[in-house]
Amino acid sequence: MYKTIGFFLLLGQCWGAPIEPARPVQLFNGRDLTGFYTWLRTNKYEDPKHVFSVSNGMIRISGEEWGGLTTKEEYRNYRLIVEWKWGGPNLGERATKSRDSGILVHGAGEDGAGNRGTWLESYESQIIEGGTGDIIIVTPNGGLSLTADTRTGSDGQLYWQRGGTAVKRDRGRINWYARDLQWKDVLGFRGTVNVEKPVGEWNRTEVICRGDRLTNKLNGKVMTEAYGLSRSAGKIQIQSEGAEILIRKIELRPIH
Repeated sequence: MYKTIGFFLLLGQCWGAPIEPARPVQLFNGRDLTGFYTWLRTNKYEDPKHVFSVSNGMIRISGEEWGGLTTKEEYRNYRLIVEWKWGGPNLGERATKSRDSGILVHGAGEDGAGNRGTWLESYESQIIEGGTGDIIIVTPNGGLSLTADTRTGSDGQLYWQRGGTAVKRDRGRINWYARDLQWKDVLGFRGTVNVEKPVGEWNRTEVICRGDRLTNKLNGKVMTEAYGLSRSAGKIQIQSEGAEILIRKIELRPIH
């Protein structure tokens, strides 16, 4: 049955061209998950544990199972606004690790084919304590690529820097401009420079997709940018990855 459902979802994505919003579009209507479907690593298109639910005008993603909340439609050329905050303690294998989620854009292919049998092949605007605003290429085999202007940190990792050295990548991560060199995957991590607000406070992530360019903003600050993306349209997916996250807005705005 799961294969049959997945087949028809993939057919649906092929029948219509990606939508380019001409006016603001509320992807989350504040009442239910109309316009989305769910995918979980273990239960596929079923959600018996209610990992994804809506109450009090907010989406709650419990993090209990790994997976994603995915738009049924594909989109291109937009400004995506997601307002979110962390909830309670982490669960399972990430119980003592940094709260973790993410917003995936330009998602395509079979559900779960992008990474670990869980997410779409896509570009990720990372949401993780201390690393929110990173760009991650979610692909198992180098099927996507991008270019970013960077500097190399003393840890050998790439950090976004406007006007820096152009580097093309087909996997891995571009860190946000001031990601702490001493970052550790521990619950509650805060660096010396913090753009992300403390647990329990609302954050505003903007993912601006214009042609083959992508810009990540957090609470009004540009965190990373990339260009030369090899894919410029697709579905939008929000991850469940061990942490409870609450979302009160998912909105698309046209590019001006």
